[in-house]
Amino acid sequence: MRHGVTPWNRARRFQGHTDIGLDDEGREQARRTGQRLRDLPLAAVYSSDLARALETAAPIALAQGLAVTREPELRERFYGSFEGRTHDELRRDHAEHFERWRAREPDFELPQGGESLRAFAARVELVLRHIAAAHPGERVAVVTHGGVLDCAYRLATGLALDAARQHHLLNASINLISWDGERFALRGWGDIAHLAAADQVSAPVG
Repeated sequence: MRHGVTPWNRARRFQGHTDIGLDDEGREQARRTGQRLRDLPLAAVYSSDLARALETAAPIALAQGLAVTREPELRERFYGSFEGRTHDELRRDHAEHFERWRAREPDFELPQGGESLRAFAARVELVLRHIAAAHPGERVAVVTHGGVLDCAYRLATGLALDAARQHHLLNASINLISWDGERFALRGWGDIAHLAAADQVSAPVG
């Protein structure tokens, strides 16, 4: 799951490792996500250690009677000098770097110590394999960030790192990925039925 919406999401401002909390709508999204999953048995709830993810994970864990396991390796990509800047600002002031980011150059290291896409994807794969291996045959929730979800989708489908994204990375969405001991596979993506009107929050999750 991606965390709920934040003020910086609305402004299209790069968050990365900057610790931004949810706004009121994001907290409501988190509450509804917890309600949606309350009848789905989970063995564990993992979360990035950034506030926006932890705030989203908390209602899920509460509904399950579980503690949230904080995992720093589930953090968003570190964006270096991009963090705190909007898309429009970067397009105006750092056009070359912004266009290289948009082009998804796998080995382009973002300025001021930012992660390359390839290094970020390797980090995501390692932590997801670690979590999967710790829970054979079990179902776990992982609350993380849009960039991590993008990497997970590519792991599960074989989509190349530099291929254009055609899949959604929705706030508070439920995305289903299985693990057979060797590889990941996509089972469902972008489910936000629980974010509709309250009287529509009834669809089960497989």
